[in-house]
Amino acid sequence: LKKTEDFEVAEEFKTKLAALPALKTAFEALTPGRQRAYLFYFSDAKQAKTRAARVDKCIPQILNGKGLND
Repeated sequence: LKKTEDFEVAEEFKTKLAALPALKTAFEALTPGRQRAYLFYFSDAKQAKTRAARVDKCIPQILNGKGLND
């Protein structure tokens, strides 16, 4: 099984984490399984536009401490 650190972090998500400290704190507070689900979901998209849209759509959920499918 892969660890959370082994998953690729999409550039669009890295940018948002750097710009929003509250998002970084909220993401780090999530369980490792939830973190992996988000990272896989973001990096699974092939186009940058799609990755950015997915990140923007999930920010409120992350800030509320919810997982991808919660």
